[in-house]
Amino acid sequence: MKKLRMGVLGCSKHYSLRIALPLKKSAHFVVPYAIASRDEEKAKEFAALWGFSKAYGSYEELLSDPKVDFVYIPLPNHLHLKYIKESADAGKHIICEKPICLSADEVKHALNYCKEKDIILMEAFMYRFHPQWTYAKELILAGEIGEVLTVHGHFSYTNKDGNNIRNKADCGGGALYDIGCYTVSTARFLFGHEPIRVVSNIVYDHSFNTDILSSGMLDFGEGRIATFSVSTQMFPYQRITAIGSSGSLSIELPFNVYPDTHAKVIVSTSIGQRTIEIEIVNQYVLEFDAFAHAIIQKTHAPISCLDSVSNMAVIDALFKSAKTGAWEIVQNRRKNDREKISIGDQNLY
Repeated sequence: MKKLRMGVLGCSKHYSLRIALPLKKSAHFVVPYAIASRDEEKAKEFAALWGFSKAYGSYEELLSDPKVDFVYIPLPNHLHLKYIKESADAGKHIICEKPICLSADEVKHALNYCKEKDIILMEAFMYRFHPQWTYAKELILAGEIGEVLTVHGHFSYTNKDGNNIRNKADCGGGALYDIGCYTVSTARFLFGHEPIRVVSNIVYDHSFNTDILSSGMLDFGEGRIATFSVSTQMFPYQRITAIGSSGSLSIELPFNVYPDTHAKVIVSTSIGQRTIEIEIVNQYVLEFDAFAHAIIQKTHAPISCLDSVSNMAVIDALFKSAKTGAWEIVQNRRKNDREKISIGDQNLY
């Protein structure tokens, strides 16, 4: 079985906490090969800890290594576009942490840039690879809860460290970018359509100038509504609930699901309530393996490029609504998740 050598740009805490150990033990498609940091000693320590063969003192050195098959970008949000382009210039396929860019226009630019160089680019929404989400979507498509009429999302944690990158406005910090992208993405995924318009309310930290409590309403038309609240200064909690014409389903840990216990989907209908335990998996291993498989098979990214454009278009509209205090139309809207849209003279898939 062919394995691809992965290069990682930055000694990310997210990588150490959630990705390093599963990939180190994985017998699948991905081999952690090279790590880069602007601090070479830090890169060497990271490499020794997590089994990388190569450690580089700059991102450019890693990108020039011909043995690197693809790169993972967990850098601060404001650096994503820059290093997507540099990685594409180096001929490396790219999986980039969310949000992939800081606006829909930036995403379009990144996608066109990669497409011109025949580079596969994917936004790292790991939740989409967990079977709890596959199962939830299948239940909806089967009509288990009837027509979905509303989706409610909440995602919060507490982080008041002014030195943390998530609390730096000029680096793309704040709740809506960091975790609001999840609640927007899941609502779109469960409805299988794009919202027509949105309205939001955003509270900013006076010291950090980042949004610390953001709430929004997404209008999917015909009375279908999604609501969400996300916060970086609230008790840690997460839950996604979809309510339909004849039932409801709720995902207990929609995003930070434990890799060593069963995930749970709670379903209520007129018959009663049941809790479905989902198989134990590691969603990050599934995510990286799926991306590597796409490279090997020379197919499109497992998460459509269109999805990244559409998700950021909603977030753009939410930020605009917070300023105007009014409903804002979502630009670049597709009617459903199967429709193509054109960017320039190119169709994205």
